Amino acid sequence: MSQAEFARFSEFIIGQCGIKMPPSKKIMLEARLQKRLRALGVSSYGEYYRYIHSENGRGELVHMLDAVTTNKTDFFREPVHFQYLSQNVLPNALAEQDRLRRPFFLWSAGCSTGEEPYTLAMVLSEFAYQHPTLRFSIIATDISTRVLGRARDGIYDEDRIAAVPDALKQRYFLRSKDRGRNLVRIVPELRAAVQFKRLNLMEESFSFSAPLDVIFCRNVIIYFDRSTQERLISRFCRVLRPDGHLVLGHSESVHGFDLPLRRITSTVYRKIG
Repeated sequence: MSQAEFARFSEFIIGQCGIKMPPSKKIMLEARLQKRLRALGVSSYGEYYRYIHSENGRGELVHMLDAVTTNKTDFFREPVHFQYLSQNVLPNALAEQDRLRRPFFLWSAGCSTGEEPYTLAMVLSEFAYQHPTLRFSIIATDISTRVLGRARDGIYDEDRIAAVPDALKQRYFLRSKDRGRNLVRIVPELRAAVQFKRLNLMEESFSFSAPLDVIFCRNVIIYFDRSTQERLISRFCRVLRPDGHLVLGHSESVHGFDLPLRRITSTVYRKIG
């Protein structure tokens, strides 16, 4: 891949999904796109670039974005956020729900292979077990169709659930009948609690059936430049209900942005109003 080709791909990718492609990512991009070139029988990066801009190549864009996105996640990653949700957010929501009689609505944005939304579903299910009046709805989105397919299946290597408390492993995971495969699967009730759909965070607006109580978007905006981060979080604020919460990753911040958010604790923000 020439420098000129890399520059064209870099500009195109940031326009499509907001992900920065600095020069240090050139070798990584070459390697990931090479797999798409082989799959299509395309001989050069220039030919591939022309193909994804052609009438016949429109469907390839999804596969290209699948190839370039980074998907790293774990169950109960950054556990302080789940503790704050169960100890602070949910008790307050329950008191309000008793008055308003509406479900608690949560969005996992950039959900990858599903570990985050399933963790959220466990936390909310455990809270609802103690407080049966709580009703909740979880939507989980990602730009990658590949990881969404894995998330919907809810099948994981057993070592991936090491951070899950033993009581929750017993309640929410099924072991493979073939013990030699060391696989587990999310129980059907928990899979049914999460609605997965493809969504590009670069869309100008997000459509939800009701204002959101909480948005988890962790370790996603680190791949965007500052102006893209601010525009995205501004759109988050539009779909958050007043006093709703936004949860970011441990290395992410809204500092310096002109947004209706107030910091509550580390990387947890509340919408003013």
